[in-house]
Amino acid sequence: MVDLPPGVALRRFVEIDSTNEEARRLGDAGTEGPLWIVAERQTAGRGRRGRSWVSPPGNFMGTLYLRPRCGPRQAGELSFVAAVAVFDAVEAFLPPPARGGLRLKWPNDLLHDGRKLAGILLESSGVAGAEVAWLAIGIGVNLAGHPEGVEFPATSLPVIGAPPVAPDEALAALAASFERWLGVWRGVQGFAAIREAWLTRAAGLGERLTVRLSQETFDGTFEGLAPDGALQLRLADGTLRLVSAGDVFFPASTH
Repeated sequence: MVDLPPGVALRRFVEIDSTNEEARRLGDAGTEGPLWIVAERQTAGRGRRGRSWVSPPGNFMGTLYLRPRCGPRQAGELSFVAAVAVFDAVEAFLPPPARGGLRLKWPNDLLHDGRKLAGILLESSGVAGAEVAWLAIGIGVNLAGHPEGVEFPATSLPVIGAPPVAPDEALAALAASFERWLGVWRGVQGFAAIREAWLTRAAGLGERLTVRLSQETFDGTFEGLAPDGALQLRLADGTLRLVSAGDVFFPASTH
């Protein structure tokens, strides 16, 4: 049994197409949350922008399904809530000397020494201006192994020197961390507190980075986050550009 916060349900699968797809099915059926969906294997796991998510056995593959009862803008803030929650959960598994290498890449990839240790994918259903019907926060953590030959270099806990972590251990830690940070988000300071927490864990703050959009690639200095979570990039001509969606690369991993 996994120790989950009160009122949080769990669904387990040995094999599934993807935990986010199961969340979509639950959402379409009107299922109440919060609910964790975990699987030992995914046949169609995916990452951001439709990329596949390759995950060896023993890694964590799961989705937190929520009915957040908020509009699309607030639902987007949960991307940063998720990033901070995953950071804190994973940090606890690392030996203290390795914790300094843990950083968040905008908007919500978890890196260790510049290599991807965990990924997060948010998907939702709702109409602009109305409440989001449901939200799926898909999470993959490289507990046991990581893919090679991917565009953004990856790593895993064994490479970092962490002791073995079972998926159920990761689930318990993630569930507790999400409970805490969702409470912060719903609190008096709301997203301002989440934004501050994210920035203290950020990779590349004050450094040059490359942003790749579907039709454009450009460089700039990462200055911070706008109040809505957009990336603030200072271009060479001095203008400040806001990026709401795109892929971020650091100089060593641009090509």
